[in-house]
Amino acid sequence: MVENEKVISEKPWSQWTEQESKKAQYDCIAKNIITSALSFDEFFRISQCEFEKEMWDTLEVTHEWTNDVKKERMHTFIKEY
Repeated sequence: MVENEKVISEKPWSQWTEQESKKAQYDCIAKNIITSALSFDEFFRISQCEFEKEMWDTLEVTHEWTNDVKKERMHTFIKEY
């Protein structure tokens, strides 16, 4: 991203540094790994995500809940016991 006069826009691909290019490649690799491991229904759940992190977070909430939910459930089980 490039900021010109308080306007944020995408940086042209030709102006990417080597580090930015590697990060983009890693993101593509991670997206491919995640999507290839999913069923058809799960794929459509994350198909609109732009970045790998969004995909992962969506799947985490769907299948494992968030860490806050896990903690609350654990406290509930402890109280019930």
